[in-house]
Amino acid sequence: MKATTWLLGACASLVLLSGCGGSKSDTPAVTPSVTKVTTDQVVYRKVTNFTITGQNLDKGYNASIPACLSITELAGGTATQRVLSCKLIGVGSTTYTITAANGTTLYSGIVDLTLKAQPQVTMTTSLGNIVLELNPARAPITVDNFLNYVESGFYVNKIFHRVIKNAIVQGGGFTVDLQQHATQSPIRLETPNGLSNLRGTIAMARTSEANSATAQFYLNAADNAGFDGLTAGTGYAVFGKIVTGLDIMDKINVVPTTTAAGMTDVPVTPVFINSMVQTQ
Repeated sequence: MKATTWLLGACASLVLLSGCGGSKSDTPAVTPSVTKVTTDQVVYRKVTNFTITGQNLDKGYNASIPACLSITELAGGTATQRVLSCKLIGVGSTTYTITAANGTTLYSGIVDLTLKAQPQVTMTTSLGNIVLELNPARAPITVDNFLNYVESGFYVNKIFHRVIKNAIVQGGGFTVDLQQHATQSPIRLETPNGLSNLRGTIAMARTSEANSATAQFYLNAADNAGFDGLTAGTGYAVFGKIVTGLDIMDKINVVPTTTAAGMTDVPVTPVFINSMVQTQ
């Protein structure tokens, strides 16, 4: 997960460091400089502002901030000060860099984002409660995406629509009448990330397109190492594990299933997700 963006000045539609007139000139290109970078807050999943101070910043520079989900330059910047805004989702100590067009490093610093505890979500189902512990250090984009759905109430009254005995329990996308609701934009597949599809873990479901995961997830009811991505763009991204409620997962995993609405492995008696709440 890496957020990188070019920030340009008045000649944004031209190649960096080109003259606005577009004609050849013997005048040396002006290179920006950075004297300091400050942040207003470093809080997990909150927006922070990086204030860059220097000279000739309107000539263009590159900002690479791995802890950020994305980077936006705020309006009102000057040649001596620019403000970048981003949502911090990377956990741990990461290095950010400001570079010139030629790749020269103008400034580097550290974003140190330490969590007191891993985020946990309590999922209340019609067969009991499951507590999930998420791993933002290994799957920052996936965890943030999942928590967005949790916070919006998206999972309320969804069902587990696919249950394969001794394999998986999949849900989070369909209502009891097997209708899907509109989702957020798909996310990038975070594999390999050092986490394996072992029994009791949670991972994102997706289509055959690597970067297609939205809301649907599955619980591994067995060790499914064959689902792991060994190279980028393959497999299924694990982003957490069950810390309480393995027995509830096992109850769901043995319910009778049938074919409905063109889908196989649909529970005969719906198993509901009544709620999902971040409890840590």
